[in-house]
Amino acid sequence: DLVGDHIEPAVSMRNPDEHQNAALNLLACVGNRARVVGGAAAGAIGTVTGKHGGIEHVMVDFTPDILEQLVPGDKIVVKTHGQGLQLLDFPDVKCMSVDPNLFDAWITEARDGRVVVPVTHRVPAGIMGSGLGANSAYRGDYDITMFDEAMVARYQLESLRMGDIVAIVDADASFGRYYLQGAISIGIICHGDSTLSGHGPGVTGLLASRSGKIEPVIDANANIGTILGLI
Repeated sequence: DLVGDHIEPAVSMRNPDEHQNAALNLLACVGNRARVVGGAAAGAIGTVTGKHGGIEHVMVDFTPDILEQLVPGDKIVVKTHGQGLQLLDFPDVKCMSVDPNLFDAWITEARDGRVVVPVTHRVPAGIMGSGLGANSAYRGDYDITMFDEAMVARYQLESLRMGDIVAIVDADASFGRYYLQGAISIGIICHGDSTLSGHGPGVTGLLASRSGKIEPVIDANANIGTILGLI
């Protein structure tokens, strides 16, 4: 319900060099630690919370007192860790852009051959928009369209928050994003809503299973702020 378009939380990072920025957006993982290396807030530590495609931003959360000290142009270094993470007992569950420490704090159970994943909402693949068709889900995001009021009410999407972890049902992102019955994709809300057709709250991908080896369970605390103690 924020008044604005594609609002990104806290700090939006972008490297002015196109190739270095591509590396940042590919290698940074949600939950990674980020350190300010210049300016009044030098030495402060933050946490990566998402990646926004198109504009190619990496978002980093800092405490309010640190945000007050930061200014445009301050340099921040992300200690990237997580790309290449594999679940050896669940080879059909693909991990992308998730820090192993976040994974361990968030996912603790398997049941009936599936990984049990706490989420705040289930989202039908049919209302996913911008970002569909990308050839990789290891960077960027794709959007939940919020124009069908009945669907928004049915899935309680009006209560979405920044940092919520959600399940996209009948969607695969193992090798790019597309509709597939029975597949499950998991991601984190990385930016706010939009009035543009095909756009809405952005979801940065964290997990995917083409054959549905993920069991999403509703948990109001499945938000990065709660999981990592950021709030």
